[in-house]
Amino acid sequence: MSPDKPEKLAKFREKEDLKVTLVGDPEKKVLEAYGAFGEKKLYGKTVTGVIRSTVVVDEEGKVERALYNVKATGHVAKIIRDLGVEA
Repeated sequence: MSPDKPEKLAKFREKEDLKVTLVGDPEKKVLEAYGAFGEKKLYGKTVTGVIRSTVVVDEEGKVERALYNVKATGHVAKIIRDLGVEA
């Protein structure tokens, strides 16, 4: 989930040739509910923003895995590999 608008996410999905659904939350309500938006440290200062995280939700709506403060480099590939899905 991203605070970006669905149109921007659709362009990113196409550019990266992703097969997974990307969901936008411009109002940040769901991001806040999952603890993925709020206060964080950035270069030693406290700011409000997206807390880079991954929450894997199954078909029933149950959270299977929640990872916070993840690093962007290699993270998507690792999650895809761990879950055994195709991007």
